[in-house]
Amino acid sequence: MRVVLAEDLYLLREGLIRLLEAHGFTIAAAVESGPDLLKALLEQRPDVAVVDVRLPPTLTDEGLQAALAARREIPGLPVLVLSQHVQQLYARELLADGSGGVGYLLKDRVFNAEQFIDAVRRVAAGGTAMDPDVIAKLLQRGVRSEPLGRLTPREREVLELMAEGCSNSAIAARLTVSDGAVAKHIANIFAKLELAPTDDANRRVQAVLAHLNGMR
Repeated sequence: MRVVLAEDLYLLREGLIRLLEAHGFTIAAAVESGPDLLKALLEQRPDVAVVDVRLPPTLTDEGLQAALAARREIPGLPVLVLSQHVQQLYARELLADGSGGVGYLLKDRVFNAEQFIDAVRRVAAGGTAMDPDVIAKLLQRGVRSEPLGRLTPREREVLELMAEGCSNSAIAARLTVSDGAVAKHIANIFAKLELAPTDDANRRVQAVLAHLNGMR
């Protein structure tokens, strides 16, 4: 599996390279700036991109902007954002088209190699890997908007776990409810958000997040 990595801090970049290679990934390119990231993504067309948000030259949002520009040229390009910051506007735009794997992890909340590697693989396979804090900020913005405001507190909990990439069984275990109860909550969520139900958990989560992206 080929990876393009964007991280401006040398030690962290080298550490990520070693970690990914140790788990069987091939580093197609490792860059440290926004322009270099966009060039590498368009030239290499990797299986997944692991991208920091703040890259040179301005250290603002070059990483996300480069990822968005690349996805416009390569629809469905899997992108895992690894950052210390939540950029709500660009995160919503990244999730908006509902195609291809997407993830957003916070660096200080990645606690072990298995968690990170699982997220990379899940995104590369077309799934989602969202940090709960990122999800909370994305949901918070639209909490008073319709139709998101129609959800019950329990349905919002289920929605957040769906966005993390949890399966129905995993959600049931986390909330200590039955699989049937989870299925009912999910059906209600799709009905209230006017989204067609699907058995594909990853596409379902992306559709929900795409809907949330439109609530500005």
